[in-house]
Amino acid sequence: MKVKHTRFITVALGLLAFFGFTATGFAEWESMEQFQESTAYPKFLVDNLWLLIAAGMVFLMHLGFATLESGLTQSKNTVNILFKNVFIICMGMLAYALWGFNSMYPGDNWIWDGVIGMGGPIPDSTDAIAHLTNDYADYTLWSDFIFQAMFAATAATIISGAVAERIKLGSFMVAVSIVVLIGYPITGSWEWGTGWLDRMDFADFAGSSLVHAFGGFSALAAVIVLGPRKGKYLEGGKIRPILGHSMPLATIGVFLLFLGWFGFNGGSVLSADAALVSLVFVTTAMAACAGGLASIFISWIVLKKPDLSMALNGILAGLVGITAGADAVGAWEAVIIGLIAGVIVVFSILFFDKIKIDDPVGAISVHGICGIWGTLAVGIFGGGIFLVQLLGTLSISAFAFVFAFVVFKAVKALLGLRVSEEEEFGGLDIGEHGQEAYPDFAPASH
Repeated sequence: MKVKHTRFITVALGLLAFFGFTATGFAEWESMEQFQESTAYPKFLVDNLWLLIAAGMVFLMHLGFATLESGLTQSKNTVNILFKNVFIICMGMLAYALWGFNSMYPGDNWIWDGVIGMGGPIPDSTDAIAHLTNDYADYTLWSDFIFQAMFAATAATIISGAVAERIKLGSFMVAVSIVVLIGYPITGSWEWGTGWLDRMDFADFAGSSLVHAFGGFSALAAVIVLGPRKGKYLEGGKIRPILGHSMPLATIGVFLLFLGWFGFNGGSVLSADAALVSLVFVTTAMAACAGGLASIFISWIVLKKPDLSMALNGILAGLVGITAGADAVGAWEAVIIGLIAGVIVVFSILFFDKIKIDDPVGAISVHGICGIWGTLAVGIFGGGIFLVQLLGTLSISAFAFVFAFVVFKAVKALLGLRVSEEEEFGGLDIGEHGQEAYPDFAPASH
C-alpha cells in the first residue's frame, strides 16, 4: 500500500526518459494483444495476478470476521451478526466504488490539498488501454480498486463486532455507510493518497492505523454513544460475563483471518516481488504466533485460567501490530512486536471492561490500541521517524473517533440507536429479523 499512483507514474516516466524513451512511451501499446507480445507483459501478468489473489484472500477475512463475531456473542443474535457482515461487504464495495477510491487516491484533484480529496465513481470504461496494461502500474486499475475496496469494508466490520447485541440494524447500516463512504477515504488519503502524512514520511505499510486504528476508534466512539449491554455491569463495580455461544466458530474465524492476513499484508507489496512478499509472509506469521503465545501466558497469569478468547485475540493483536511494518522489519523484530501486542491486548480488554466500555469481541483493543502500537513500532524497529509515527497514528485515531462520534450521535437523534430492552433480552434474531439461527435448539438461558 506504500506505492502511490502519482509517484509511480512520475518515476516510471523518468526512467523511460533516462533509457531513451519519450514521455509518450507507454502509448506504444496500441492494443492489449501488442502489449501481451512485449517483454513487459510477463511481469505485469504475475504482479497483477498476485494482487487479485491477495484481494480474494482479504475477501475471505470477511467470513472470518462473521464467524468470530458470531462465536463470541450469544446464539440469539447470530442471524443479526451474519446479516450485518453480509451488508458490510456489499455496501463497502459499492460505496468505495461510488466515492471512496477516487477520494482516497485523488492525484491532483484535492478539495483541500493533502487533507481531503475529491471523490467520484470509478470509470465505467472497459477498453481504455491504461486500465488494461502497465500504463497504470504493474497491475490494472480494476485490480487496484478491488484490492483497496476489501480494505475499506474491513473498517466497518471492526465496528460491527464492538456494537453487537444491542444496536438497531437500520441505524447501524446508516452509520457505518457514512463512516466508510466519507470518513475512511479521508484518512486513507493522508498517507496512501500522497496527503500530508505521506509528505512527512509517515509509514503505514498495510494499515495498522489507516485501517485498524481507524476502525477501532470508530468502534470506541460508537460504543460510547450506544452504551453497554443490559446486565453487563452490576452495582458495586461487578462485571457479569456474557459468554459467547460457540468457541469453535470463534476459533475458525481467527484462523480464517490469519490466512487472509497473508493477502492483506502480502498483497500490500503491490507486486509479486519474491523477496519482499516472502519476507512479509514470515513477519506476519511470526508476529501473529508471538501475539498468541503472549496472550496465552499473560491471561493465564492474570485470570488464573487459560482463556481461549484471549489467546485468539492475541493472534489478532500480533497481526494488527505487524501490519504497519511487515515489509520493514526482520523476523525476530516481528516476534518482539507481536509479543508486545499480545500483552497489550490482554490489559486493554480488561481496562475497557473496568471503565464500562462494553466490547463483546475485543475489537477496540485488538484493532484500535494494537493498531497504534503497530504504527509506533515502525518508528522503533522499522526505520520510521518515531515522532512522525506518533503524530500520524494519533491524528488518524482522533479523526476516526470524532467523525464516528458525530455520525452515531446524529443517527441516534434521528433514528434511535438501541433496540428496546425487551428486544435485547429476547434476542435481535427474532426482534430484528423474525428468524433464528438455530431453530431446532432452545437456549439454556438468556
